[in-house]
This record gives sequence, C-alpha cells and structure tokens, in this order.
Amino acid sequence: MMLLSETFSLLLCLLLVFDVGPASTKDVKDLCSTCTRIVENFNKRFEETANKNFGGGNTAWEERKLSKYETSEIRLMEILEGLCDSSSFECNHMVEEHEEHFEIWWFKRKTNHPDLHKWFCIETIKVCCPKGTFGPDCNSCIGGAERPCHGNGRCDGDGTRGGNGKCSCNSGYEGEFCLDCAERYYNEERNDTYSLCKECHTSCTKCSGATAGDCEECRDGWEEDQDGTCIDTNECSNDPSPCKDKEYCLNTEGSYTCSGFPFPSLPQGVTADVQAVKDQGLETAWPVLRATRTKRAPAQANVNECELPDAVCTEEHQECINTKGSYKCQCASGFQEQDGTCVQRPEPEENQEGPASDAEHSPTTNRVTEREDL
Repeated sequence: MMLLSETFSLLLCLLLVFDVGPASTKDVKDLCSTCTRIVENFNKRFEETANKNFGGGNTAWEERKLSKYETSEIRLMEILEGLCDSSSFECNHMVEEHEEHFEIWWFKRKTNHPDLHKWFCIETIKVCCPKGTFGPDCNSCIGGAERPCHGNGRCDGDGTRGGNGKCSCNSGYEGEFCLDCAERYYNEERNDTYSLCKECHTSCTKCSGATAGDCEECRDGWEEDQDGTCIDTNECSNDPSPCKDKEYCLNTEGSYTCSGFPFPSLPQGVTADVQAVKDQGLETAWPVLRATRTKRAPAQANVNECELPDAVCTEEHQECINTKGSYKCQCASGFQEQDGTCVQRPEPEENQEGPASDAEHSPTTNRVTEREDL
C-alpha cells in the first residue's frame, strides 16, 4: 500500500511534468500571431478562389442543384486546406480545434461580421486584442489606444492578450510615457500628450536647438569658444603629442587618430607629401607631417611646395613652379620682373613697326627664384 508521502511526491512530479499553470506571456503572444497568420491566409485563399466553380463542367446545373459555389461548403473546405504549412503544428492545431467556428462564420456570421480577425481572433477564441490594447482584458496602452506611447514607442503586448503595457521608446525618446527627449536630443515641440524630439548638433551632449551654438554641454573632443559655440578640439596641437613616437597625429572631427611611420599606402622609405595627404582626406595632418619631415623623411622624398597650405611664393603676381627636390618662384603670365617686383608688361604702341617681342626675347625677363625643398 502506497504511503501518503509517496502519493504526494507522485502528484508533485505529475504537476511538474504536465505544467498545469497559466500560459506564459510569450505563449499568449504566439497564439495571437498564429491566429493573425491564419486569418491572413484565409483572406488570401478567399481571393484566389473567387473565380472558381465546382469543376464539373456544367456550372449552371451545379449551382441550381448544389447552391452557389461562392458560398458553398466545398469552397470553405478548399480555403481551410491551404491555411497552414504541413510542418506548422501550432497553425494546424488551431485550425482543427476551431474548424466549427469557421463554419459558423462562413454560413451565419460573415454578412454581419465581415472582419474575420475581429470576430474570430479577438471576440470568439480571444487570443488577440484590438490595436492599442493589451492583456487578458484588452486594456488601453499608455497614451491611449489611438496613439500608444504617445506615438513615440511600442506598447508591450499591443494587440495581444499578453504583455504588461509598458512602453519601449523609439530612438531619441525616453521616460515612462515616451514624452521626454533622450541625451543628445532636444524638444522642438512639447505638451502634455505630444512630444517631438530632434537630434542635437554632433558637438553637443545636451542642447536647446539644432546648431553648435545651442549646446548646453560640449561632447568629449569639443570645447567652447569665446562665443559659447562648441568647436572641435585639435588634439594634435597638444605638446606633447597624444600619439607615440614615430606616429603621425591626424586630427578628426571630435577626435584624432595615430598613424604609424611610414604613412599608410606609401612605399617603404617614402614619407607623406601634400598630395598623399589630400588623397586620403587628411589635410589636417599636414602641419604635423611637415614638422616631423626633416628628422624622419628620406632625402629622395619630394614635396610639392606649391600645394602647401601656406604659400611659398609670397610676392604679388608671383606663381610657384614645383621642381624635383625644390621649387621656383616666377612672375605670372602677363607680368615681368622689374626692380625686384612683378609689374605688368606695357602694351605695344600702335605705330610700332613689327610684332611685339615675346617675353623670352624681352630685355627684362621673368626673375626665377629657386628654393630647396622644405
């Protein structure tokens, strides 16, 4: 004879095995998803069978004797057979379990209740809720059923018999009601039921508007200027440099990067020149490259001085000509050197015989000043 303690232990094991407790929130949400998918497939099959008939060859006789195909049980069965994939246990189980409800709706409820999802999933088997509501009793989400989470988030369990109704806010919003702006966003419009958050300027942590001048607090890598505007901090101008020895500091917006020597994408033993810097969009690195070149660059490396940010030919009407290992300064076209300055060539007189002399034959020619590479 089984003892009382043994009987209790057996019952406890059975309860654990068969789990007679309530369905989890996930299970409830899955039931609604399954029902919604069934209704979607039903409506699709309904459209696909709209122009079919009994298939016997004599449609008029068949409809006179067997009723119309469009409202027939045969059509209903053809629709139900195509609702689920053979591998979907949940779908097939729900259709088989509630096949009688489909028949009731088809023959008796369809005219007065054309919305199958509402009649079947929400009102009859009660696995779903109307949009904007949640839980066993279909309570309204925060913010109301029309605009759950005030239009700025997603209500947990929305449209199902599960969930807790709490809001998961969209990017840029926060708070229980999704009315507050998250960090790096500001309120462009706000009242008790409506909030529009816009992103701050990239330099701001907190702001009251869209520009760098509206920052209430600058982000790391930015600093306030004398007008209170957040501007980029040039970390590469710090002394000592934030980079390791034999590395180039490349300033970027709000940050910087360190690049090893030799410069990326250049052959071994060749330092970066202006064109290489421009090709990689690293113009801000040039001052550092220029400052370190004399002690690190090999002698054969050529620098195009004519493309430096600071002009090397500074006299008025001068132009720069790059040469291998050096550069030249000469008067621009239409000018000639006179007493150490570039002046405009005089126009030939009208009564002068013969063509005007070319510049190369002029008694006063362009002065060419040669310089070595920096």
